[in-house]
Amino acid sequence: MTKNNMQHFPLRLGDIAPDFQQQSTEGLISFHAWKTGKWAIFFSHPKNFTPVCTTELGEASRLKPEFDRRSVKVLGLSVDHLEDHKKWVGDIQETQGTALNFPLLADDDRKVSSLYDMIHPNANDTFTVRSVFIIDPQNKIRLILTYPASTGRNFTEILRVIDSLQMTDQFKVATPVNWKPGDDVIIVPSLQDLEELKKLFPKGYKTLKPYLRITPQPKG
Repeated sequence: MTKNNMQHFPLRLGDIAPDFQQQSTEGLISFHAWKTGKWAIFFSHPKNFTPVCTTELGEASRLKPEFDRRSVKVLGLSVDHLEDHKKWVGDIQETQGTALNFPLLADDDRKVSSLYDMIHPNANDTFTVRSVFIIDPQNKIRLILTYPASTGRNFTEILRVIDSLQMTDQFKVATPVNWKPGDDVIIVPSLQDLEELKKLFPKGYKTLKPYLRITPQPKG
C-alpha cells in the first residue's frame, strides 16, 4: 500500500475509493485501472465455504448481464487464500447452478478489507462484515451498505440503487420512496426556472408542494 492510498476511516459518500493491488481468481487486480470508466460494485464476504456467501456469489453471477447492461463491473472479496477461492468456485457452480463470472479478491493478509474498514471488531475481529460499495466512473463512493454476517444481501435493491444513481446523475431529479425504474420521479427543489422546467420535463409535472413536484421518469 502506498502512502497516497492511505485513507482515514470511516469512508464516506463522495470519498475517492482507495486504490489497491491484490490477487484474485482472475489474476492481479489494480482496482482503479481495472474499473477505468466504469461503475463498480465491490462487496465483501466473511469467509470461504460459508452458506450465505455461496448463495450471494451465485446470485451476483446470475445477474452479471444486468450489471453489464448498466456498465457496472463486479468485484468480490473474501479473507481467505487464493487456492481456497479456486476450490470454492466449484461449490458455487455445483450448488447455485452458475459459474463465478467476476473476480474474487484473495485478502488473506486483510490489506484491502482493512483499507475499506470491512472488519468491525465488535462484530468479529477476524472476518469482514457484509460490506457493499457502489463506486462511480470517477472512483467516488456513491453508496455504502453494511449487513451482518448472518443476513444475505438484496441484489434487487443494489440494482435499484444503481438505476437511481445513474438516472439522477443525468437528470435534475431524485427518486421517491420505494421507487422502481419506470415510476414517477421528483424534480429537485433547486430547479426553479420555468423555461428550464418546460425544456427538461416536456411531459409536465404535478406540484404537490413548492418543494415536491412529481414528473414521469425522463428517458436517457
